[in-house]
Amino acid sequence: MSIFTKIITGEIPSYKVAENDHFIAFLDINPNAEGHTLVVPKKEENKIFDLSKEEYQRLMDFSYRVAKAIEKAVPCKRVGMSVIGLEVPHVHVHLIPMNAMADMQFMQKVALTNETFVELAKSISAKFE
Repeated sequence: MSIFTKIITGEIPSYKVAENDHFIAFLDINPNAEGHTLVVPKKEENKIFDLSKEEYQRLMDFSYRVAKAIEKAVPCKRVGMSVIGLEVPHVHVHLIPMNAMADMQFMQKVALTNETFVELAKSISAKFE
């Protein structure tokens, strides 16, 4: 069972910003930038291209809606997207508010307080349509 499945089942707490029957979006606890969000299918699958075409499209549609919410809630030039998947064997899309190319480098991290995480999650969630 992946750490993301434990988040989905509620075993591990998260800063959730959006959810439906198939997907969940929550703030990355080691963010590249404020508002860095992970979009994860609830069905545990290791590789993104092992998803069916339909499930892949639903993941991208949900990610699109989350990215639009991030753009409205977090000041940034754009929201970058990355799918790497080596660190956790469960499909996940990184949505990262960007003001510079360096914001997409996964060596860069920002430290946020619990209060900042809570406020970011509420702000993004409120903009989710």
